[in-house]
Amino acid sequence: MDIDVLIAGAGPIGLTTAIELRRRGVNIRIVDPLEKPLPYAKAVGIQPRTLEVFENMGVLGQILDASAILRGQIMYTNGTEVGRIDLMLPEDVPYTFMGLPQYETEKILTARLSELGTAIERSLALTGFEQTDAGVTCVLSDGTEVQARYLVGCDGAHSVVRKGLGLTFEGAAFAESYMLGDVEVDWSVPRGYAIRASHVDNAGAVDDLLVCIPLPGHKRYRMSMLVPDELMPDPASADAVAHGFSSGKAPQLHHIQAVLDRLSPEPTTASSLRWSSVFRISHRIVDAYNRGRVFIAGDAAHIHPPTGAQGMNTGIQDAHNLAWKLALAVEGIAAPELLDTYDAERRPVGEEVVGMTVRNASEGIGAGEPSLDTAMRRQAQLLIDYPASPLNTGRVATSQDVQPGERAPDARGLQRDGVQFSFRLFELFAGANHTLLLCTDGSSTSIDQLEECAAAARRSTHGRVDVYVIASAVVDSTLPVIRDDNSEFCAAYGVEHHSAFIIRPDGYLGFRGTPAETNAYWPKIFNRR
Repeated sequence: MDIDVLIAGAGPIGLTTAIELRRRGVNIRIVDPLEKPLPYAKAVGIQPRTLEVFENMGVLGQILDASAILRGQIMYTNGTEVGRIDLMLPEDVPYTFMGLPQYETEKILTARLSELGTAIERSLALTGFEQTDAGVTCVLSDGTEVQARYLVGCDGAHSVVRKGLGLTFEGAAFAESYMLGDVEVDWSVPRGYAIRASHVDNAGAVDDLLVCIPLPGHKRYRMSMLVPDELMPDPASADAVAHGFSSGKAPQLHHIQAVLDRLSPEPTTASSLRWSSVFRISHRIVDAYNRGRVFIAGDAAHIHPPTGAQGMNTGIQDAHNLAWKLALAVEGIAAPELLDTYDAERRPVGEEVVGMTVRNASEGIGAGEPSLDTAMRRQAQLLIDYPASPLNTGRVATSQDVQPGERAPDARGLQRDGVQFSFRLFELFAGANHTLLLCTDGSSTSIDQLEECAAAARRSTHGRVDVYVIASAVVDSTLPVIRDDNSEFCAAYGVEHHSAFIIRPDGYLGFRGTPAETNAYWPKIFNRR
């Protein structure tokens, strides 16, 4: 084989896949048909869960530096304020909602990939492929062929990879089309608040709409509104997927100003138009996220309304789920069925996100949720979990504590020898391995058992596990000891004496039980070579 993995598409999803594979030592190439990155893109929101992913990837600081905080949304109907949502999350969640244009996200991820010794190959597209049991022959637009062990299609709504696999893409286009523009406005809207203003006709139907999302910069917003007749997009492209930017359609400042004059909550003037476009929206989901050695992620697998900024974030988490599994397969130490869990875990998530965004587009964010807290956590993508995953071990249906298949929560106030300040649990998850947390009451018999458990885990995982002892007091062990002096970890995880927890590389709990039971978990992930 020429390479281990070829990645088609260098947007945020392709870049995340590339970074996660490269930091695990996988030999990759990443190609993209564009000569240079687009100076615009539709995605502007970064969810709290994605910020946790970015922390793990080593780019969180740069993302936060470049972002603007999203504090909430104010809703108007026919000029009257009808509601206000504050994007509040409880203290157990480390990050909040942020706004950052997709091209800035791509710039940061590209720099991170460069640090790992890999550059994007631009003006180079995947045009076709054939796979066998041994690998994938990939044909590029320059006429060359690349022999890869695996192929990952992060090539968008009109994906060559999806079409090459013969996957269905069930769904439909929305009747409405939208125009987008990045502008500055001189209004007095509170910093960090989005605006959703609509006009409702006598029959109760929305016939005019304005959505404004804060961006980094002084009173700069991404504005979305219905398209006037003169800018209506062309019919659906040849593949019948009516989704994406409409080529050649560029709203001018006066088009945006006309909508502001009708719907803005106060008189305002738009200026400094940075870019604009017309955009079509569909909702679709594939029937499989992979076949054989070929995988898809992001818009290649699922498209939906931009309501709640779910699309890019869902795709980034597709990539984060796939990459660690793919890296183990490349290395030859993955369990035989491990790669199949990508589809088993992520396709239900895609289906849920498509359904939620379609519902929210028509009924508003949070529609159908039992409480505001649940609505905020779902929008933040903190409730994404894998309850039916074959990788789960030790799930207890009646427990209120975090269960296998759920996002592993953070915890503060941890202590360790040599560190004078307290730190967070997530800091232990920064590596590329699984993390085994062993809880003890400090007795010598317990410590001996934990050290035996750790040695067995290292053998079973081919050394791909980081092991820590969690204790409420100082204990004597050859393993790294983390003190939970304030019992925040115990509260977050529902710890009992002699508990064990295995955190997957993508930040999900894989196992909970006793240290002696951990041996039953590792064969789900690793082979026994």
